[in-house]
Amino acid sequence: MAKADGRDDIQSINRMFRIVETLVEMDGARVCDLADELGMAQSTAHRYLTTLYRNECVVREDGEYHVGLRFLDIGGYARTRKDVYATVQPKIISLAEETQERAQFFVEEHGKIIYVHRVTGANGVDADSRLGRRLPITATAAGKVILAHLPDDRVAEILDDHGFPDLTENTITDREAFLEHLETVRERGYGLNDEEYIKGLRVVSVPVMDPGGDVVGAISVSGPTYRLDDGRFTETLPKKIKATANEIELELAYP
Repeated sequence: MAKADGRDDIQSINRMFRIVETLVEMDGARVCDLADELGMAQSTAHRYLTTLYRNECVVREDGEYHVGLRFLDIGGYARTRKDVYATVQPKIISLAEETQERAQFFVEEHGKIIYVHRVTGANGVDADSRLGRRLPITATAAGKVILAHLPDDRVAEILDDHGFPDLTENTITDREAFLEHLETVRERGYGLNDEEYIKGLRVVSVPVMDPGGDVVGAISVSGPTYRLDDGRFTETLPKKIKATANEIELELAYP
């Protein structure tokens, strides 16, 4: 019997990750439904699910397969492996309490932004905000401020790879217009998401820089448009979030 070459191994790994992602997207699935969704034979889907089950990565509940809590352990490690993540967490809690909105900390990874911390204040709205969730970088306030402080070649690489998803009527989808917008973000020191990702939601974000001047993430506060009116959106919240970012940067510089 011929041995599988490296390309077959890589294809299997890619398919395994796609199965896990699809189980999340479908909120669990039976073998037949997963196979239909991915366009593969049921026997193939069953073989992969059985392997994931034996490795304690999925569980079976009422005939459906779901992502297991082993990923929580892996995600927990990823979320705490850098000192900045621990430094940011109490500041996000305080920011959510002060603003009574949802506060969060994002980092960029593989050209997308990822929720590392998220705290919902008394009036906060939980919209599309699961920890670990990856969001399109160009349609988000945090993504803009991170891009505004990355090297030009890295920005070009991200834009080439991920493009400009057209999510709402306010989303910037023209490359030149977006690059000009990044200049504005860089000059004023904060980024805005004015219903560009979710209709009815506004977000203000500020970068967090390490002692060497490199961007390590972004803090943001989000809320419905009727509460984040123009004064709060462009003046009050940017000042408050900048103050929080400054505190974090000082703690990183002088631990």
